[in-house]
Amino acid sequence: MCGIVGYIGVEDGVDMIVEGLRRLEYRGYDSAGIAVLDEGSRIQMVRCVGKISELEKKLALNPVRGKIGIGHTRWATHGAPSDENAHPHRSGPFAVVHNGIIENYGDIKERLSAKGHVFTSETDTEVIVKLLEEEWRARSDYLESVQATLRQLRGSFAVVFLNEQEPDVLVGARRESPLILGIGDGAYYFASDIPAILHQTRRIVLLEDDDLVVVRRDGFQIQTVDGKIRPYVVQTVDWNPVAAEKAGYKHFMQKEIFEQPRAIIDTLRSVVDFNREQLRFADLKISESLVRSIARMYLVACGTSFHACLVGKYMMEQMSRVPVEVDLASEFRYRGPLLNGETLLMVVSQSGETADTRAALKEGLDKGAHCRAIVNVVGSSLARMAQGVLYTHAGPEIGVASTKAFTTQLVALFLFSLYWAHAAGKLQPGEMSYHIQALRELPGKIDEVLAGEEIIREWAKQYMDREHFLFLGRGPLYPIALEGALKMKEISYIHAEGYAAGEMKHGPIALIDDKMPVVVLVQKGALYEKMLSNVQEVKARGGKVLAFVEGDKDMRLGEDVLQFPVPATSPWLSPVVFAVPLQLLAYHMADLRGTDVDQPRNLAKSVTVE
Repeated sequence: MCGIVGYIGVEDGVDMIVEGLRRLEYRGYDSAGIAVLDEGSRIQMVRCVGKISELEKKLALNPVRGKIGIGHTRWATHGAPSDENAHPHRSGPFAVVHNGIIENYGDIKERLSAKGHVFTSETDTEVIVKLLEEEWRARSDYLESVQATLRQLRGSFAVVFLNEQEPDVLVGARRESPLILGIGDGAYYFASDIPAILHQTRRIVLLEDDDLVVVRRDGFQIQTVDGKIRPYVVQTVDWNPVAAEKAGYKHFMQKEIFEQPRAIIDTLRSVVDFNREQLRFADLKISESLVRSIARMYLVACGTSFHACLVGKYMMEQMSRVPVEVDLASEFRYRGPLLNGETLLMVVSQSGETADTRAALKEGLDKGAHCRAIVNVVGSSLARMAQGVLYTHAGPEIGVASTKAFTTQLVALFLFSLYWAHAAGKLQPGEMSYHIQALRELPGKIDEVLAGEEIIREWAKQYMDREHFLFLGRGPLYPIALEGALKMKEISYIHAEGYAAGEMKHGPIALIDDKMPVVVLVQKGALYEKMLSNVQEVKARGGKVLAFVEGDKDMRLGEDVLQFPVPATSPWLSPVVFAVPLQLLAYHMADLRGTDVDQPRNLAKSVTVE
């Protein structure tokens, strides 16, 4: 949600800032803007509602140039999308872009209004720049004014400031919202996410909470909001910039669906020694003695990552026989969870910046639990906060609807469960070899599913006009049914619900008629016959069944049932394989309906505010 780009260098930076904003479009936004200092050190600002293309049209009519500037894509929180509410905001000699939420903006706005400040927007961001102007009047020192301003803010922020009075400096700061500093050749960059500046530099500094960065053309200094100099580490990002391009696919989501075999291979390589049939977790920091001391585990996440955790509960409890609770991060700390030194809290997040998940992790740390994280972004906030981390190596995921991040999370949770079961002595002889072989075969199983894309596209053509879908699964495929329904809702805007198939007769069956397609996930095993019975119950009420069936097609489902064979694998890896055709179904439904697949309405890639 919301994107920030800042530039200071020796060349005109307008095109670079706009391109950086374009590379952040996947985060979701409803307006955009840019502000630069021109040759006369005057702020020139252009803002508008809509896509980056609309901003480019306004810039073509009102060209601006400058070697120092800031840009922003806004996702509305305070105030509806409008030109007036779009960022940057300015007051006096200052302009600012801001991600986050200022919780005490009402009090600050009331205080500043009483002093004569006139507000022109409905945003919480405008109070920041007007408060800075007020502090500037009292102090005259720019850095001291910024520090005094930031100390008065409650809530979350990533901010970058321009100042007409000091035209050769950019100042950035963050608290609970991501912000990075990029180091180029003769230039420096601010960004809220790595892809924004990856085409300019791979050398970055990951800023910490309450960092304040003063950047000039000849260097930069990082200190805290309280003025203490902070040491930093320059990291080199190993992402290939091409990975953030569509590479011939129609949408980023489609590309990322097809990247899943590679993403899973990269995740496995980071943990599995296939020759020795061993697992190694260099950064997770979980010893066998810690495994033996844990009495209860919590898996906590939001959205798609929450569905991964639900699958993880099945894996962990049945493989390792340790009690596992799964919580939505947005609810976790408000229910007073029972955390202590005998509990392990594992948070799961693609971005590593999700606000609710960060708050849940802090709750665990404060209460003395052993806290670990599964994240995709190296050096993200959750990765730094946690006492150990397991990285999914999915690479940058641009599409808002998570695909490869989800399946690599499932793989990571399986690897974690397998390690725990081994350390706890719960594996039978030969089981490790069985699981390692299943992991070795997993990417090929997904390739088999991807080869059937055209079949699923034909299904989508047949049902693209329907407005309601029901998804049914059992056991570890129940969370996959939830995920399939979520994907359908997210990008095609079709109402869809996921249910445990055994619950169908407790309500959802009332909805089934000849206009209701029902997607069923049929896994071989103990619940197989029960799932077949559920299918017959749907058919008896006129429901149209779309079945994803493990192994070969099953004629017991009937000739009137659309069937897609899903390659058989380990029961614990079946959720990974079954997730892929549901992603394809949602994708093609959305594409055929003409929705904005990569940037669905009202959604953001990373929810960095509550």
